[in-house]
Amino acid sequence: MWLAGNSGPFQLQTLEIANTKAKGLKLLHISDIHFAPGQKAKVEFIAGLAETKPDLVINTGDNLGHEHAINAVLLALEPLLDFPGVFVNGSNDYRAPKPRNPLRYFQGPSKVSSSPNLETGRFTSELEGAGWLDLNNQSGSLNIKGHSIGFLGLDDPHENLDNLDSLSLQSKCIEGADLSVGVAHAPYLRVIDAFVAHGADLMFAGHTHGGQICLPGQKALVTNCDLPTKYASGLSAWGNQENESVLHVSNGIGCSIYAPIRLFCPPSATLITLK
Repeated sequence: MWLAGNSGPFQLQTLEIANTKAKGLKLLHISDIHFAPGQKAKVEFIAGLAETKPDLVINTGDNLGHEHAINAVLLALEPLLDFPGVFVNGSNDYRAPKPRNPLRYFQGPSKVSSSPNLETGRFTSELEGAGWLDLNNQSGSLNIKGHSIGFLGLDDPHENLDNLDSLSLQSKCIEGADLSVGVAHAPYLRVIDAFVAHGADLMFAGHTHGGQICLPGQKALVTNCDLPTKYASGLSAWGNQENESVLHVSNGIGCSIYAPIRLFCPPSATLITLK
């Protein structure tokens, strides 16, 4: 698959991570849905992910991509809300995208250029009402199949909404958990380093779209943050002298309606099994 867009074709990627702390759990990572009206194939793909029967859904933001997207994206997510889940916001959960010159991404991360205009509060309430944990600058914990999982969460780093100082308290709140998971939308290096420093075993992020426009072999040209392009999607190892962690960056399911093309970078969700 070399060319794709908001109508697919979509992929479900499957990966395994060696982790004896919560062996056997299935984690479904979804991100960057960027939903807009009329995207029927995207609704069907997301709803169909419930057939994987995940033990946990991790949603790393940018669900909304249009002022009139909320009803349809909630419909798409509805089958997944039957499973335990956690979420954080991305910039397009606060404001709809605007036209921009794609070549500007080669000059560095994009800039925020408008005021919030999306139904962020309603979206958050709907997910929380289904039992999902809001991890925007706050911790949380779940017990899944006898495994205690502690979460460290940050609001969107791309908009400088991440409160890194909150992680000290967050990490104290999840002491003793079998597994510690860091969740943020944009994988800026300051965020990765902070999660590692506070003991995260696994980390999840989106935002990069896997590079979106790539060279053959999904070799990313940009990440829209300071993450090196070789880490733009998939699994990578991170650590320091005290802790080792694994980061998963999602390709994302969608893209902006103003840049609706993917090249050598399929839109996807990822099912990760801990072995």
